[in-house]
Amino acid sequence: MDKVIGIRFREGGKIYHFDPGGWDVHKGDYVVVHTEQGMGLGEVVEGPFVKNPDVHPKEVKPIERPARAEEIEKHFDNMRFEEEAEKFCLERIQELNLPMNLVDVECFFDRSKIIFYFTAETRVDFRELVKDLVRRFRTRVELRQIGVRNQAKMVGGLGTCGRPLCCATFLRNFHPVSIKMAKEQNLSLNPGKISGACGRLMCCLQYEYDVYRQYKQGMPKLGKKVDTPKGRGKVIRQNVMDRTITVLLESGEEVEISYGPLPEETPKGSGCPRSASPCASRCGEGVRGTEPATQPDEDDEEGI
Repeated sequence: MDKVIGIRFREGGKIYHFDPGGWDVHKGDYVVVHTEQGMGLGEVVEGPFVKNPDVHPKEVKPIERPARAEEIEKHFDNMRFEEEAEKFCLERIQELNLPMNLVDVECFFDRSKIIFYFTAETRVDFRELVKDLVRRFRTRVELRQIGVRNQAKMVGGLGTCGRPLCCATFLRNFHPVSIKMAKEQNLSLNPGKISGACGRLMCCLQYEYDVYRQYKQGMPKLGKKVDTPKGRGKVIRQNVMDRTITVLLESGEEVEISYGPLPEETPKGSGCPRSASPCASRCGEGVRGTEPATQPDEDDEEGI
C-alpha cells in the first residue's frame, strides 16, 4: 500500500508530502528531494502513513534519498549563514532609514539565492539595499513583501489561550475568517478578545463554526419574541451545546426552554485541530454559547 511522509524545509514552514519509496525513513530524519528551486533538504515531520486519496494528489513525488551527514551539516551551515545575512540586512535597513520590517531570511540549499521576507505599510524603494546585499553575498537576492498573518506564522509566539500560535505549529494554509463566525458562537465582539497576534481575527474562530450552525438549527435568535407556556417573552440567552434558551417574560420572570437533544451527526472536519475536546475547555472562554451576543441580527462580515 502506498505511503506518504510530510516534509518541512524550514521551521514553521509549510508541510509538503512525498513518497518515501523504498527508503526506511521516520519522523526526525532528514531527506533529499528535488524541488522547483533544485535540490532541497528537509526534515520528516509526519508519517510515514498510508496515502489517503481524498487528501493527497494522485501523483506524489518521491524523495531522492536520506540525507548524508555532510549534507545535514551543510544544512545547519546554511542556517548560520541566514543569521549572518539577517544581521547584515538589519544594519543596512537602519543605515538607509527604510520604512520596512525584516521578518525572516531564507537561503536555498546550494546558496544560489537568498530571500529576505519583510513587511511594510507602504511601497519601499529598496534598490540601494539590494545592491548592498548582492555586493556582500555575491548571489541572487530577492526581497519579498508578506502580510501580517504570514509574519505571525514565521515569527511564532503564544496566543491568548496560552498555547503556541496555530499558524506557527499545525495550520498549513490560511482560511477566510469573518466577524459572523464570532457572532454565531455568541463570543464577545471586543476586538482585543477575538484578534490574534497578527492583529486579524483569530483563525480558531472557524474551528467550531459549522458545529454551532448545526446545533442552532430551529433555535430562535437572541432578542426575538417567543411564546412560552407561561406567556410571551424575549430570548436573552442561548446555551447552544444543551440546545436551551432563556426567555425573559413580560412579568420579569426568566424561564428556560429546551429544544431537544443535540444533532446526532457533527459536520465533518469541525472542531479544534489541536484535540477532540471543545475549545471552551482549553482556551479560557468559559462555556461558549451561553453569553448574550451583541447585535444578534446583523449579518455583515469582515473578511480577512
